[in-house]
Amino acid sequence: MAHPRGKAIFAALSELDDSDDVRCFKLVAGKVTFVHRRVLPALACLAGNGVIAADRAAAIQQEHMPTGEHRNLVTPFPDWVPDDVARAAAGSPSTRRAAQLGAWL
Repeated sequence: MAHPRGKAIFAALSELDDSDDVRCFKLVAGKVTFVHRRVLPALACLAGNGVIAADRAAAIQQEHMPTGEHRNLVTPFPDWVPDDVARAAAGSPSTRRAAQLGAWL
C-alpha cells in the first residue's frame, strides 16, 4: 500500500537529488544516502584511504524514465570528485574526517 504522502515525499527527494549542493550515494546499508557538499571532502578522504569502500563512495544520480521507472546513473569514486574537494581532502587525518560523518561509518 502506498504512503498517503508518497507523491510529496517523492517530489521532495527529487528536489534534493537535483540540488547542486547534494550528491547521492549508497553509503548506509546500501540505501540512497544524500550527502551535502560540505562533507564531500570527508567522504573523499575516507574513500581514498580505504576506510569507506570505493563502491559505497560511487555517486548515484537517479534518472526518471518516461515509463515511470527509475534508472541509477553511477559515477565511480574518484571520478565524481571535483578538484576543490580533492584538495580539501588531501592531507586530512582520517580520524578527523570520520568524526564529520558520524557513527554510521
